[in-house]
Amino acid sequence: MTTRTFRITVRGTFDGLTDAQRAALLADAAEHDTLRAAFTPEGTLTYDIAARPAFVFRFSDTGEEEEDILEATEQAEAAAKAWLTERGYGFKHLRCTAEDLSQAPMGKRQRRAARSNGA
Repeated sequence: MTTRTFRITVRGTFDGLTDAQRAALLADAAEHDTLRAAFTPEGTLTYDIAARPAFVFRFSDTGEEEEDILEATEQAEAAAKAWLTERGYGFKHLRCTAEDLSQAPMGKRQRRAARSNGA
């Protein structure tokens, strides 16, 4: 059996932030810039609170069965909720999307590499 890699994205919006919370998010904004976005097991948070109250968590996980993506998605959503709740940040409109990379179509470079390795 092969190991599948999953990429899970949890999107939402901050809700009911106090001035102090907004100031804290602004102070930490450089650490959560979209240029630092990565899919990691512990999750990466990105936002631009100065532009809009939206945020994105990016998680990676693995599984052996196609159905494991459902559990990975639930765990990612729970981790995002826990991170926000621990810090007292209100949130709403959470939605999750997940992708099984073993099911993703190959890009141009991957197809070229596959052809050259098969030759």
